[in-house]
Order: sequence, then C-alpha cells, then structure tokens
Amino acid sequence: MSNARATEAWRKYAKPGGLLGDGGPSMSLFGKVYARCYDQFMDRIDRSGAAEHRRRLVEEAGGKVLEIGAGTGKNLPLYRAAELVVALDPDPAMLARAQDAALEARVPVEVVEGDARALPFPDASIDAVVFSLVLCTVPDLDRAIAEARRVLRPGGTLRFYEHVRAADPRLALWQDLLERPWGWVGRGCHPNRDTAAVATARFSVLSLEEFDIPAMPWIVRPHVIGIAERPAA
Repeated sequence: MSNARATEAWRKYAKPGGLLGDGGPSMSLFGKVYARCYDQFMDRIDRSGAAEHRRRLVEEAGGKVLEIGAGTGKNLPLYRAAELVVALDPDPAMLARAQDAALEARVPVEVVEGDARALPFPDASIDAVVFSLVLCTVPDLDRAIAEARRVLRPGGTLRFYEHVRAADPRLALWQDLLERPWGWVGRGCHPNRDTAAVATARFSVLSLEEFDIPAMPWIVRPHVIGIAERPAA
C-alpha cells in the first residue's frame, strides 16, 4: 500500500461519524463557559513561558500523531513535522474550540470526540502519542497509558508534558489534602498524581526534564516534559 493510501486508510478511524460514532452529548452552557475560561487561563500561563514547553513537546512529532486530551487545541498550531494529527477529547465544548485552533495548524488535523480509555484505533497504527496537561484528569490512568501503548507502533514515541506530584514532601502533603476540592475546581484534576512515573513505566525513557511553572497555582507548579519510546517487545 502506498504512503498516501496507507494514510487515508488509517485516517478513516479518526473521522467523526466513523468508528467514533455520530456526534456525542450536546454542549452545556457550563461546558462552553468553562472551555472559554480555560483558554483565557492558559493564554496567561503560556505568555509566562509555558508556550515554549508546548512547542518543544510537539514540534518534532512526526508521522501519524494522536494527541489524547487535546482540549481546546492549544498545541495544534505548533506541529511542524506530523503527517497527520488526530486531536481527541471527550468534551464537546473543548472540541468546538479545538476546531478553530485546527484552522491555524500547518499540518493536517482531524478533531474527534473519544475516550482515552478506549481508543478507536488499530494496534501499532500510530507513530507518536501526545499527552499535554491531561493525565491529571483521566479517570483510569493505567488504562489510558495501556491504550496509548497498544496503538503505538514499536519504536513509536510517547510525548508528555504534565504537572506532577511534588518532590517536596510539604507540597505533596498539601496536594493530598486538597485533592478533592481542587478536583471540584479543575473538573476532576488530581494535583497529587505521579503522572510521569505511571506514564513511563512500560516505556523506555529517552528524555525527562523536571521544572516548576511559577505562573501556575502553587498546588500544580511542579511539571515534567519528556519523551519515551515503546520497546519492540
């Protein structure tokens, strides 16, 4: 099969109305307001320097790329090397804004509704999976990572940029104590998750950098960015 035909054959899995079904729940007013406020909040964080982390995360991701939890599409205009990007998220209000962001992308983008715990793609069909500030909210983190590994081809890369559990025991304690109220504000965000450790447990880590983002709320300032590879076996 030629590269063009192979791309089209894979792409059908990502088209709305294909394996993902015909639409999803309608957008609530709260969902629309939250998505707008989220964009405004992240615009401020990105202007403080976080946009550079986004660029580093996705700029060199090549081949067929699946961004899981793409949200409002903040990363989509930053891709440069991808053959195709599928931006997947379960939230219709977020995806509506991601559709607009996709218009600014320099690579082909498909915006689709879907669940990280049950990815509608064949085994070993994807070259790179991207997680960007999303693993804190996934209801079943282990399952989401297992699904990402399943759809990645051997040698494919897992690219992640996430806030994480603090190394400072005092901050980690506060993350534990405030987990529930913070989740009410952040729509299920778990500030105390050790997302990097879980994400890389079944992969070979190629790079990993830890840092704080001072502009973020203090409870979620510790972050990591990294790349891991799915082993051949």
